[in-house]
Amino acid sequence: MLRKIYLLIFSLLVTITGALAHALWIKTDAVGKKGQKQLVTVLYAEPDEDPEKLADWYSDVREFELWLVAPDGKKAKLATTAGEDRFTASFTPDQDGVYTLFTGKSAKDLGGTTVYQFNASALITVGNAQKGNNPAINTNTLVIHADPLSVNKANSPMKLKTLVNGEKPADKLYISVTSPTGWTKNISTDENGEAEFTPLWPGRYAIEVSKSWKEQGTHYDKEYKAIWRCATITVDVKK
Repeated sequence: MLRKIYLLIFSLLVTITGALAHALWIKTDAVGKKGQKQLVTVLYAEPDEDPEKLADWYSDVREFELWLVAPDGKKAKLATTAGEDRFTASFTPDQDGVYTLFTGKSAKDLGGTTVYQFNASALITVGNAQKGNNPAINTNTLVIHADPLSVNKANSPMKLKTLVNGEKPADKLYISVTSPTGWTKNISTDENGEAEFTPLWPGRYAIEVSKSWKEQGTHYDKEYKAIWRCATITVDVKK
């Protein structure tokens, strides 16, 4: 009996560790054009590994909703199509400015007494207008933002901003940055919820912020004592 209990505990730890190591990611081109279809992909993966097949996604995370906010503030839910290891969607920009894509999903199953919440976003610039360039447009509980109008270059500092419930976080948050080469750097936010790092190579960087909060409540009729939240975004860096 004792051996079975140990095996059960070990199995739960493996499941929890695997869930925490993965995140939702929204992949799309950072620059779009009016009248031209913009393709979008949603993945569940570690930043430097192949995406998980849909059948292996944690709990009910595959039941996320994908939202688009246009530069004029209009919000729409995008239809997604399931593939073997990803969901795809599309939209056609019809105005200049910054389009915000985001999704937030709290998994139905608890990890012990912890709720896992996965957030992801992507920003698309169209034309030269600055309309819609506001991180507060993203209504996810946890948001990480990189100014889409900034030209990010290798060996030049890049600034990141985080929001919790639309406001600067009260505590430090932990950010993991993964480069196109697989190099990873861990940083934390300051008292303003901001952080900075210097990318060393050109290409697309995967950025994830995460933290656990002590909270109590009921989630799908199960009591929890903490919520682990993560939020992701990708940023392109030029030479």
